[in-house]
Amino acid sequence: MNHWTQLSIEYANQRSYLDDLFHVYPTIPEGIRDLDGELWKKVEKAFKKKDNDTLLENLLRMDLFPIKDSYVAYLKRDKASLKRNPATVDRLCGRLYDMGLDEIFSRSSEPKETNRQIGPLFKRWVNTKSLGITPVKHDKFLKAKGNAILDAGDAGMMAFAREHLNYKHNKGLDFIGRFNGKYVIGEAKFLTDFGGHQNAQFNDAISTVKAKGVKATIIAILDGVLYIKGKNKMHKDITGKLKKENIVSALVLREFLYQL
Repeated sequence: MNHWTQLSIEYANQRSYLDDLFHVYPTIPEGIRDLDGELWKKVEKAFKKKDNDTLLENLLRMDLFPIKDSYVAYLKRDKASLKRNPATVDRLCGRLYDMGLDEIFSRSSEPKETNRQIGPLFKRWVNTKSLGITPVKHDKFLKAKGNAILDAGDAGMMAFAREHLNYKHNKGLDFIGRFNGKYVIGEAKFLTDFGGHQNAQFNDAISTVKAKGVKATIIAILDGVLYIKGKNKMHKDITGKLKKENIVSALVLREFLYQL
């Protein structure tokens, strides 16, 4: 098995893995969302007047619609569809009137889901010099003579990898660095559970690490349930058919980079 995958598994099963991982992914629930005061006044007014079209129109402008319904996304993307589909409007508004204004406010201001907060946290951790180096922008990164980490957004990392490293894969990157003269690129994921969306996230990272023709060492920086020993498919894969791939925890990433 890949030495660094083995170290990651051992770390997760023998040390304070979750306590330490919290430094990388501090998934503290956010407070309630701030609702636009003027927008909320319009919602209240339409609710009291039982003005269905105006009520929905204003609620659809909010970040979070208070009802989970398969038709809401369509209405958000095509505002004109409100006029064309009166039965759908009436059905949704009936549920809203049943809920009442207090419940609508409560649901519209719920915190973001923890999983949706995870994405930027790895880069934020890298930017705190946790890998021993302060990331630098494109020009400084190219000119740096020693070890360096690129500071760029998703589009910037993708553009750099395509231009300089022959990266043709369609998945975004979370890490680009150069250590001991060798380029390293990777995608970071915190896999919080098994099944569904989390399996898709795992497969995304694996497809990146298997990309061909890239002029860099490719790593999948994975953390979470895949390191739990047992019969789960992720663990079977990283200790079986993927055992030669560079799959590493963020917590052993520093040691991996400096030994290149």
